[in-house]
Amino acid sequence: MQTINIASYRFVGIPAPQDWVAPLKEVCDRLALRGTIVLAEEGINLFLAGSKDCIDTFVTYLSTEPIFGGRFVDMDIKYSRSRNKPFKKMVVRVAREIITMRHPTIRPEATRAPVVEARKLKSWLDQGHDDEGRPVVLLDTRNAFEVAIGTFDGAVRFDIERFSEFPDAVKNVLSDEELALKEKTIVSFCTGGIRCEKAALFMQELDVPHIYQLDGGILRYFEEAGGDHWQGECFVFDERVAVDTRLHPTIKEYEGRTLGERLD
Repeated sequence: MQTINIASYRFVGIPAPQDWVAPLKEVCDRLALRGTIVLAEEGINLFLAGSKDCIDTFVTYLSTEPIFGGRFVDMDIKYSRSRNKPFKKMVVRVAREIITMRHPTIRPEATRAPVVEARKLKSWLDQGHDDEGRPVVLLDTRNAFEVAIGTFDGAVRFDIERFSEFPDAVKNVLSDEELALKEKTIVSFCTGGIRCEKAALFMQELDVPHIYQLDGGILRYFEEAGGDHWQGECFVFDERVAVDTRLHPTIKEYEGRTLGERLD
């Protein structure tokens, strides 16, 4: 039986995330799902795998269960397929942040940075500028080992080991007069959208005028725009390790990276 894999997140206020651990774990176990759900006061982040019927049942549950108060209706969910479940167990846990940045002034549950959709970004890259004629600069907000596996052509990359190092790293890049990034259109990107969303908000706080996040991240770009302007593969945080631009597992090993790697 083919396995359906989903990845999704939403920044939304959750007053008591610990209260939702038990019901989410119960429904996931009942549906024989595997993966990880992270809850925090700022929202939810999940990676799950299971049969199509069970995944559909879970998505419906997330949207309609009264205890969630409608917080997860119409979540942006990215789907892919694999032969087997790329997770060994089901984990539901509470964290301080669903993606660790350690900048409490950045509150994505309260506001969202502007987005650029995958097809629009592709058209900008095809023509070499945005719709107003400004050069487009891509910022890869991921960790160094992920970038080494694959990234967009010409993307600005940072030699960081975890996302909490990004704020200091991007400050250095923004101060580079030769790059002149504040005069260009900047698009932050990451695997599924969660890191580049916080990154874009942080750069807004630094008064970067033309900043966007890639809506849905690299995985959505592959899904809707294909592999143009991309080199290599995309690391994913499960036992598939990496996927190609068709979202097919590449069955390779990179630096011993396996299931359960943290996103921070």
